[in-house]
Amino acid sequence: MAPQIPADSAARHLILYDAVCALCGCLVRFVLPRDRRQVFHFASLQSDLGRSLVQKFGRDPDRLDTFYVVSDYRSASPALLCRARAVLFVAKSLGGPWRALAVLGVLPDGLLNPAYHLVARHRYRLCGRRETCPLPPAEYQRRFICR
Repeated sequence: MAPQIPADSAARHLILYDAVCALCGCLVRFVLPRDRRQVFHFASLQSDLGRSLVQKFGRDPDRLDTFYVVSDYRSASPALLCRARAVLFVAKSLGGPWRALAVLGVLPDGLLNPAYHLVARHRYRLCGRRETCPLPPAEYQRRFICR
């Protein structure tokens, strides 16, 4: 069954997150109220949509240790951002004080991603793991394409 994507939504970008990772859940709960322009939709990496998008971009859908953003995901030319680049893209898109983090974007991936990998490698130990993905609050449910 195809995911229901609201046609009238302003969301242009798709955040793909690990649905059983507590840290990823915290990130999603952080973004939702700060995304006042509602430029993001959300889908879990474990969903059919998440798996197919990751695979479309030549990545392994069984590796759940990477945070992804598919920018302009409904366009003819979406782009996949991952790891630190994806985090910086989200921060910049949120605007406000978070936009200041975009200055780190001048750094090469070789400097940005080691810190990302350290957190990703230990995320379950640091923040926990859930058996199921918690449901988003009612006011945000329409922004989740697949859980």
